[in-house]
Amino acid sequence: MTDRKRITFFLDALHGGGAEKAVVNLLKGLAQRDEFDLDLVLATKEGPYLNLVPQKVRIVDLNTGRAVKATFPLMNYLKRNRPWALIGNMGHVNVVASMATELSRIKTKLILVEQNTVSANQSKLKRAKLVLLLMKWLYPRADAVAGVSVGVARDLERQLGLGKETVKVLNNPVVNEDLINQSQASLAHPWFTADAPPVFLAVGRLNPQKDFPNLLNAFAQVRTKQEARLSILGEGEERPALEAMINNLGIANDVLLPGFVKNPYAYMKHANCFVLSSRQEGLPTVLIEAMACGCSVVATDCPSGPEEILDGGTYGLLVPVKNSEALGKAMLQTLKNPPEQKLLMQRANEYSTEKVVETYLSLLRQL
Repeated sequence: MTDRKRITFFLDALHGGGAEKAVVNLLKGLAQRDEFDLDLVLATKEGPYLNLVPQKVRIVDLNTGRAVKATFPLMNYLKRNRPWALIGNMGHVNVVASMATELSRIKTKLILVEQNTVSANQSKLKRAKLVLLLMKWLYPRADAVAGVSVGVARDLERQLGLGKETVKVLNNPVVNEDLINQSQASLAHPWFTADAPPVFLAVGRLNPQKDFPNLLNAFAQVRTKQEARLSILGEGEERPALEAMINNLGIANDVLLPGFVKNPYAYMKHANCFVLSSRQEGLPTVLIEAMACGCSVVATDCPSGPEEILDGGTYGLLVPVKNSEALGKAMLQTLKNPPEQKLLMQRANEYSTEKVVETYLSLLRQL
């Protein structure tokens, strides 16, 4: 009997972010193929996505609190298990994965996947500057470096001084059978009855990156033109400020902040329009998920991802970042002239787990 190859993914934890969801979806796709032994190594075994990890996947808890403290524990894991490939996600996690691989001196294929544009995440903090310096030193030593969108890949080349088109594009896997099945779930909410006003939906962490104040201002403008409602699914540090803004705008009766929702896909299926108001993204998973559920979409043309996903505006309107007036007009226009659901779902399927898993394996086989 030949030894099965082991593929290992390394993350901080499994909190409710796009990178974490992408890794879980990749593990689901790989587990279905049943060709590999699969490990998920976590700095800390915690987060709402833990119960979504397939049973075939072995979860290894380094119990270090955060990835920045995990270099030597990860090195020891690599020495003991000698995986065929180690795949990291996000800058600081990738730096730790790179250092651990160097120190272990084992032959494993190291793939570093970047989820966001490095330029958009620049910070004056000394820690952020140190991470960038380490990325410039360590990334060229990896077997492959990839961005989740063309925009992320090209930005990574510029910021790290890498050769033109040397960074691969590995889209995140988004669409799978689980998503479609969950979208069919009933939604017992008075806002989603047949005779209710149209509902706009947004999903994401309540933080500055998502720019929900921009969305609230746009929605307030929509409300001056017609009756409508807005639900923002997610949790985060900006909740108090957003709640205050909702009251100040006089739209409290028409806006809900339900917090983190386990099944956002049922909301996407029943909403009239999904809105992405972000200042920056890598490859916004929620935008693809909404399209997969047949929901019309509007998005800011932020770096990066929306322009690629929507093919320059073919599948949904794109508006400038931080422009509430343009966003409000696009929301109204989409209500009046929604695109065909079938076309949205076909486009979203370009980001299916099956297709993305094959892209990953094709790259690994080339290394």
